[in-house]
Amino acid sequence: MIESLHIEDLGVIEEADLPLSRGLTALTGETGAGKTMVLTSLGLLLGQRAETTIVRTGSQRSLVEGAFLVDPDSRAAARALEAG
Repeated sequence: MIESLHIEDLGVIEEADLPLSRGLTALTGETGAGKTMVLTSLGLLLGQRAETTIVRTGSQRSLVEGAFLVDPDSRAAARALEAG
């Protein structure tokens, strides 16, 4: 489970910290508020290729960080330990 998401200089988002919790999370907002960029950041966090066009205008780079809560007995935890 993704516990939190930190985004910097991605599209219209200058900086955002999004705490997430169990259950349903809904993204709402006006056109241009950054909903698509939040979804894009999740894709990047999970390995999607980045396009240079998504870097915020005037910035040199974008940053996406996520904190995951993983069951220590899960396959995901075993794979992470194997990968180092």
